[in-house]
Amino acid sequence: MKSEQDELAFRALTRKITQARGLACDSYKDRCLRRRISVRMRARGVHTFADYGRLLEEDALEYDLLLDALTINVTKFFRNVETWRALAPWIEGLWKARRGEVRAWSAGCASGEEPYTMAVALAETARRLGQPALLGRARVDATDIDRASLERTRAPAYPEAAFTEMPAELVHRYFTPEPPRRPVPELQRIVRVLKHDLTSEPAPAAPYDLIVCRNVVIYFDRPMQERLFTLFADTLAPGGLLLLGKVETLFGPARDRFRLEEPRERIYQKATPA
Repeated sequence: MKSEQDELAFRALTRKITQARGLACDSYKDRCLRRRISVRMRARGVHTFADYGRLLEEDALEYDLLLDALTINVTKFFRNVETWRALAPWIEGLWKARRGEVRAWSAGCASGEEPYTMAVALAETARRLGQPALLGRARVDATDIDRASLERTRAPAYPEAAFTEMPAELVHRYFTPEPPRRPVPELQRIVRVLKHDLTSEPAPAAPYDLIVCRNVVIYFDRPMQERLFTLFADTLAPGGLLLLGKVETLFGPARDRFRLEEPRERIYQKATPA
């Protein structure tokens, strides 16, 4: 059981982080925050939250390392490949309706695997329909609050381990042949990388036709989750798609604005006005 002194020191530390860097610590689940802060405390040989707070005052670089630890999201290309197979016909429907002008948002892009997976899915749709020249009309906005994630997404280069779930023919078609593999130029041209804080900022360029936000909202408390779901509902165009992680469920007021089209894969479609 946590002591009162420990709890007060933890609260003081999270307030300090919020005030210094704008990260909405109060919206994260305590268990997640404690676990990730503890990673940095062990790395620096610090044993109490109070001592770590003093360390942050003395070493500004530690703030950057802490934010990296708090926002890290490990992923792969085509993670849960069955999800992307289920999503493919829905993306094709969007493509046909928008004539290639599909606007997609990877909300919480980590190191870029998810937005480039989205770009591959769009490129494959264009190829299957015999419309590769229209790919330039599409756009994927890749957003994150984490400095290191944005840097990796802007200069994408990936080890072989990132491709273990991606079909081999797609790796060969859309990435350079030797590791570290890089996306082909036509993919890089449609991915736009932006710094964005989901907890406090409006969507970067609404409306979107597709929002992918997997394994992100689970780190937040219920009020923030409901707020994010409402943000996604407000941001999607009618008929647009929302993809969540397999352990995430849409709830709150926004739920009435969506239909759950693929329960196993957590694919939702925003309802169109009657």
